[in-house]
Amino acid sequence: MKGNGRALDLTMQMTTQGSWLGSSNEMHPMALLLSEIDKSLQEPQFGEIRNGIIVDKRPHEMLVDIGFKSEGVVAGREIERISDEIQLFKIGDEIPVYIMREDKDGNLMLSVSRALAEKDWERAEGLMDSQSIFDGIVETYNRGGVIIRVGHVRGFVPASQMSSTASDFSSGAESEIELGEGEARWVTLVGESLKLKVIDVDRKRNRLILSERLAMRDWRRQQKEQLLETLKEGDSYEGVISNIADFGAFVDLGGADGLIHLSELSWNRVNHPNEVVKVGDKVKVQILSVDLDRKRIGLSMRRLMPEPWELINEYYEVGQIVRGRITKLVNFGAFARLDENGVEGLIHISELSDQRVTHPREVVKEGEEYNLRIIRIDTDKRRMGLSLKQALPPDEKVEIDWQIAPSEGGSESESSPAKNGATHTNGAAKAVSVLVPAYTEALQPVG
Repeated sequence: MKGNGRALDLTMQMTTQGSWLGSSNEMHPMALLLSEIDKSLQEPQFGEIRNGIIVDKRPHEMLVDIGFKSEGVVAGREIERISDEIQLFKIGDEIPVYIMREDKDGNLMLSVSRALAEKDWERAEGLMDSQSIFDGIVETYNRGGVIIRVGHVRGFVPASQMSSTASDFSSGAESEIELGEGEARWVTLVGESLKLKVIDVDRKRNRLILSERLAMRDWRRQQKEQLLETLKEGDSYEGVISNIADFGAFVDLGGADGLIHLSELSWNRVNHPNEVVKVGDKVKVQILSVDLDRKRIGLSMRRLMPEPWELINEYYEVGQIVRGRITKLVNFGAFARLDENGVEGLIHISELSDQRVTHPREVVKEGEEYNLRIIRIDTDKRRMGLSLKQALPPDEKVEIDWQIAPSEGGSESESSPAKNGATHTNGAAKAVSVLVPAYTEALQPVG
């Protein structure tokens, strides 16, 4: 019996080993299945990020199947943190979760916000490595710069990295007035979209530094290269005045700046661009030249305007009284710009006054306005002659008697002639003393 028992035990052992394990190189299908189930039920590690399926959604909690023996719970403050996203979640959706801890009841507590934040940190690191440009919305600001949300991570753009404010702040301490101006400027940026690049990422210190200045520099370079390939000479574009210099005005054409030279701002004489445009003005320009090698764009405003001298005969005629502003003084006269269409004419020094004039400044000043008479129009040479003295009303045109009044120390024969002669001489002296001030007053600027 004992022998039979040993044989039976050995047979059962061999049968068992053969049925479950089979050969040494082959695993039984049931054992393989149990192994796969065991792997699928690996106990989650705290700090691990897994993807789970929402199996239940309640007002104050959410159950998520993460492939463990029991569902994890998203509840409490975590629900408040994802209040915006939770409205979009539906049962059956797959979401990332961060394994936090087990509560006293053995429930596995999960965090969606931390999982999303980790994903966003990974995205930020990717943006840092690739130096890609992305768009971000200004959420708020502090005294040092503005704050941008990159998903669930708060990024910071220092004032020195703001393309719109970097020039307003010098490196180092800023005065209270400058800070006030900067903060006021940042208030207007809240809610605005900025182009940004990641320049520093430090997860441990929860530090994400962004730069608008570098992003805009690279973005504008890309836009300029693309725009240069599409621009054609003679085409018209709309743009915004982005900067003004003594030699002209720069226009933003949508990512690339072109230059309107001083001579191309207007058909009239322009001493400085701010006489015609100011920063922020919307203008229409014509493409004059495109230099692909030097990446420069030449623009013109005046080419899109009618040339004033082509219409001169429709507006003016010889003898007409016009209103003009003195624009420049030269030794031989004064230039005046007419109000209606900006044509400039010359008031020769002999047409300023009936009196002898050494220099035009004795009679007129730059910026003053006068009524003027057109005395000559030469359309071929594009010249117009103007007169100030001929524009005076007839009652203000006086002839001055230049007879010299007798001196007090003259002889009786000179100072006291016959009675009629004495009366004539005294009257002439009075005429001079009265008429000269009247003529001088007539030459004063109108208005």
